[in-house]
Amino acid sequence: MSAPATATSTSPDAERSSRRRRRLALVIMSLGVSLIVVDATIVNVLIPQMVDGLGLTTDDAQWVTSSYPMVFAALLIPLGRAGDLVGRRRMFLLGVAVFMAASLLAAAAPGGTSLVAARALQGVGASMIMPATLSTVNAMFTGRERAVAFGIWGSLIGGMAALGPLLGGAIATSLSWRWAFGINLPLGLALIAGALAFMPETRQPQVRGVDWAGGALAMLGMGALVCGIIEGPWYGWWTPLRPFGLGPFDWPLGGLSPVPVALFLGVVLLAALAVVERARSAAGRPVMLDPALLRIASFRQGNLTAGLVSVGELGLLFVLPLFLVGVHGDSPLQISVAILPLAVGAFLAGPFAGRLAARRGAHQVVRLGLALEVVAVLAIGLTLTATTGGWGLAPWMLTYGVGLGLASAQLTSVCLADVPPAHAGQASGTQSTSRQLGAALGIALIGTVFATGLGRQMADRLERTALPADRQAAVVHELRKSAGTYARDLHRTPGARIEAQAAGESLAAATRDAMLATSAVLTLGLAMSLRLRPDGAPHREESDPMTTHEIGA
Repeated sequence: MSAPATATSTSPDAERSSRRRRRLALVIMSLGVSLIVVDATIVNVLIPQMVDGLGLTTDDAQWVTSSYPMVFAALLIPLGRAGDLVGRRRMFLLGVAVFMAASLLAAAAPGGTSLVAARALQGVGASMIMPATLSTVNAMFTGRERAVAFGIWGSLIGGMAALGPLLGGAIATSLSWRWAFGINLPLGLALIAGALAFMPETRQPQVRGVDWAGGALAMLGMGALVCGIIEGPWYGWWTPLRPFGLGPFDWPLGGLSPVPVALFLGVVLLAALAVVERARSAAGRPVMLDPALLRIASFRQGNLTAGLVSVGELGLLFVLPLFLVGVHGDSPLQISVAILPLAVGAFLAGPFAGRLAARRGAHQVVRLGLALEVVAVLAIGLTLTATTGGWGLAPWMLTYGVGLGLASAQLTSVCLADVPPAHAGQASGTQSTSRQLGAALGIALIGTVFATGLGRQMADRLERTALPADRQAAVVHELRKSAGTYARDLHRTPGARIEAQAAGESLAAATRDAMLATSAVLTLGLAMSLRLRPDGAPHREESDPMTTHEIGA
């Protein structure tokens, strides 16, 4: 009689132990994703210090910020499929190791080129970590437990996204921007130890292969487009403004800037991507994106909306720190505090969005969120002056954050509502890719509007002064080259009152231009959201609607 009693008594213990291990694994994976989410936004707080410390130009600053999401987006789906083949825990561990190595290289970077390369390598590591965690959580939990797990996963990521830039700003203010990357090393080691102890190894043997050709075309095509947008003001949009060399060779088309060539090449490569993906899909081979998914209206329109939301968010976060440090000399911690209302608003709006969606529909919540974003950014664009500080921005940043929380929390549900369950994994990865591509383009586009406006505004203001022409040209060049941080130096320079005042006003005007451009992009996203239908509304392209837990997957 004792043997059955022992079996009965140990079974609940074993179940409790298994449940505890799964929860600890969930925490480890959530913190791993939090690490890559924080590093996507924390750079915006650190950029002014990087400009000073490494002598970055405006173009360099844009590349430092945009290279990470660009590589992340291009490799997210191929490396997710590779993880399905070789093992997701193995891919998670490799991704954390790559991310640590890249963070070390970023912390030790001697110049802009090496920092951009390190940020791109961080994107490689991030594209290994994100899909491995999503697929593992999906494999570890079922039914109601899966919904709870994704809720915990999202809450931990949201909390770290809100606190990460603040902690990074404190580290950069107390030590330097390099330590904000260096701290990833001990965190990465802790994640590796936790994953080895608690994270199970899972695979999907039926995965047929990896679409490396699609990933390469996506990365090269997006890289060419981003390069053209960022370098346009520097090399000229059509007529060359300065010489351009390709290693030891001079640019062969002397009367044509390399920028339109890069933009054309980007379009050609992305067109080639569409052709290759269609051919691979027709042949039954693995693809980055199944063309059939684009025939689902809610998926197609939802992804476009998600990309436009990211354009606005990352463009906003790139420009405002440069304004605050240039005009007010704010430290990274002060900049983090100024941005904090955005994170707080997004964090608070997330849970409310679910309840509102249950009553009004997810598509209506997305529209409300985007409308709030447009109002907030437009208000900044219309009211910002050289005297506006963090407190003046706070109400609009909070409004924008609430809008972001409402829109982002429900966009995934709207995008995936009509996707067949068999395609849920690829569709989820595609939506993450859309967001990252939007982030890269947003930094390039809004940053270019800011940089172009800054040089033009400063030149116009100095023309109305009695300063010598060579002094005017030198100040305009330094302000434009330094992404506006030179304004702070002018404020500290004796006898440079005229230049300092003009620089502050020019920074405010350029920031207003960037915010108006951002509001235009978000308005386009709002218009696109008007075509989104209620969840599950019938239409001829629809397959089996997805359940809630499949959407989370």
